[in-house]
Amino acid sequence: MRSHYCGVVDAAFIDQEVTLCGWVHKRRDHGGVIFIDLRDREGLIQVVIDPDTAEIFAIAEQVRNEYVLKITGRVRMRPQGTINEELHTGHIEVLAKDLVVLNAAQTPPFQLDDDDVQEETRMRYRYIDLRRPAMQEHMRLRSSVTQKLRNSLDDQNFLDVETPILTRATPEGARDYLVPSRTHQGDYFALPQSPQLFKQILMMSGIDRYYQFARCFRDEDLRADRQPEFTQLDMEMSFVEEKDIMQTTERMMRELFQSQMGVELPDPFPTMPYSEAMLRYGSDKPDLRIDLELVELSEELKHVEFKVFSGPAADPGSRVTALLVPEGCKLTRKEIDVYTEFVGRYGAKGLAYIKCNDVTLGKEGLQSPIVKNLDDQALQSIISKTGAKSGDLIFFGAGKSTVVSDSLGALRVKLGHDLGRVAEGWRPLWVVDFPMFEWDEGTKRWHALHHPFTAPSSTDLEQLRKDPGAALSRAYDMVLNGTELGGGSIRIHDAQMQQQVLELLGIGEEEAEDKFGFLLKALSYGAPPHGGIAFGIDRLVMLMAGASTLRDVMAFPKTQSASCLLTDAPGSVSERQLKELGLRARKKEASS
Repeated sequence: MRSHYCGVVDAAFIDQEVTLCGWVHKRRDHGGVIFIDLRDREGLIQVVIDPDTAEIFAIAEQVRNEYVLKITGRVRMRPQGTINEELHTGHIEVLAKDLVVLNAAQTPPFQLDDDDVQEETRMRYRYIDLRRPAMQEHMRLRSSVTQKLRNSLDDQNFLDVETPILTRATPEGARDYLVPSRTHQGDYFALPQSPQLFKQILMMSGIDRYYQFARCFRDEDLRADRQPEFTQLDMEMSFVEEKDIMQTTERMMRELFQSQMGVELPDPFPTMPYSEAMLRYGSDKPDLRIDLELVELSEELKHVEFKVFSGPAADPGSRVTALLVPEGCKLTRKEIDVYTEFVGRYGAKGLAYIKCNDVTLGKEGLQSPIVKNLDDQALQSIISKTGAKSGDLIFFGAGKSTVVSDSLGALRVKLGHDLGRVAEGWRPLWVVDFPMFEWDEGTKRWHALHHPFTAPSSTDLEQLRKDPGAALSRAYDMVLNGTELGGGSIRIHDAQMQQQVLELLGIGEEEAEDKFGFLLKALSYGAPPHGGIAFGIDRLVMLMAGASTLRDVMAFPKTQSASCLLTDAPGSVSERQLKELGLRARKKEASS
């Protein structure tokens, strides 16, 4: 129906006839001449309807925003003084000689150039929202990113292999989405949280190098960087060690950022052990653009009389940590109260601080409710260890290690943004040497920090049984600007080791056979050493686009409550459908 996209026509088309199709972005009537900005996915072009063409002019008078038009006309230069340098088409216009209304449109619920539209409205009228140039650019970027990644892996001899969507429920951390079976009533499929077990079996099948842009599903509470269904670039390789996977994926990311953004990422990416990341940044995905760091003070404050510090300092499961804020004395008490409330969200009971008005005056130069509880030696140790100078402020965290790390780690990031201490650019990082297990006080059992199929650093089964908490895993996470882009590990390829890890996680032989029997059997038939990684595509594109939420880089995302406002899903189904599945709907309990 058209000869060209609107946004590609420029001065090279002068005096040529073009046929364009698109939406009316704006219509203007200037003294008897009608101007229409026609829009398609490639951009805008200005169309002029002259009153001399009476029939066309009459039609143009009736069109409104978002009408769908087909226009044929001659390309000509715009008059002097009307050129728009911001548009590719800004030097030309099209003088219409034919105009067809392909479809009328109701008044849209919001204007496409309105940036202050409620997200609920945008989600409900997603087909309108996706017409906005910013959203079109995000979709274009996403398509380009996936194409580049695919080409990179194809060039490195990876095979694109699909794995099932209807599969078996297995414990992988989050809650499964379940699908009742009609043909096997009483039994259920699960939508995959990841293709983890299938991609490992592909390695046992001799595929050697696999990738897939996999749709994954997790029934969990949502945040700005979480969705119930999402896309990940899933990869697995045989006969590899950590460095092989890290080098392969680094190369892929360097090529991607160079081609898409003209950004040169470092070669190689820096690497940091998990323990160091938690100690210095309170996070296993530290944002290295922020120059603030945590300083451990447990040793220095172990013997002070102030129990708020000495208690956690002497407890192996706790820590006393400081966060130095250069020139932080300018923070008001009201601002400090806001930060105190902020760390409370992470379980902190308070936020102690010291304002270093003049460090040369000793205790007299320090301002804080806690100064009177600390002796001169302790205060001098704090000043010395943190490197505090006059005008600086020191925040403190004291308590369980997880709470202190979470709260001060989050505070570090918030202060970095609030105080303008976030450097420009891109800072990738590999975080390695994660603990193999973490202890859950609630269930009184060990849990896999990544997943049960991650290989331990040591193959000593006896040592693993004796001290699971000391075991490190062969896992690695790629972090970029404080966001985890992807995570992976070398997998267990020995059936005996896999059985042992499952036992340590409280999964007995009978349960292991029921849930993972197919994997254990496959491992016994000659499984190669293998490992892999998965990257969150939505998260990656969100970062590259500079968007603040995944919903801005997904065509049809879900809301915070995992619903689709466009289709009004999830919805009810008929009694007949439920009966076919052997199910009966329970009446909803009335809210009190």
